[in-house]
Amino acid sequence: MINKQNLWFITLFSLIMVLSIYYLTMSDDKLDSLNVGANINDNSEVVISENETLVALKVASEEALVSKLESLDAILLNSTSTIEEKNKAYEELQSINKNESTRETIEKTIKENFKLDSVVSIDGNNIKITIASKSHDKTLANNIIRTVQENFTEPKYITVKFG
Repeated sequence: MINKQNLWFITLFSLIMVLSIYYLTMSDDKLDSLNVGANINDNSEVVISENETLVALKVASEEALVSKLESLDAILLNSTSTIEEKNKAYEELQSINKNESTRETIEKTIKENFKLDSVVSIDGNNIKITIASKSHDKTLANNIIRTVQENFTEPKYITVKFG
């Protein structure tokens, strides 16, 4: 007797098989038309655009954040952790949440005011901003620094990097 799980497996397997056969029997012209958006030059090197660099930076920072959050969660959920360790982990989680909301606010402000994509990382009083632009404009960097500093009452060490 076939139950629902086996029926879904057979259905999905047959769909994958049909798509695989279709892909294998496609002509080269159709395959080339599917790869129209690829950015590959004559030397078969992949060309990285500015937005891809920002995406890579965001992914790296999010991976580091996730690993840090997992370690703090492990401390909080561990029954052998002391109350001091749990309090420190909780305070650090609160700090991370505050930094993340500040980071998102800064990125949104830069997007609204300057129409630029950015990646922001915050470490204490240090704020590092990476902007997706090939032109290195000092006045733009100064304007971004002033705009970001307006969000804080205490002075911050803000750096702007164009990438």
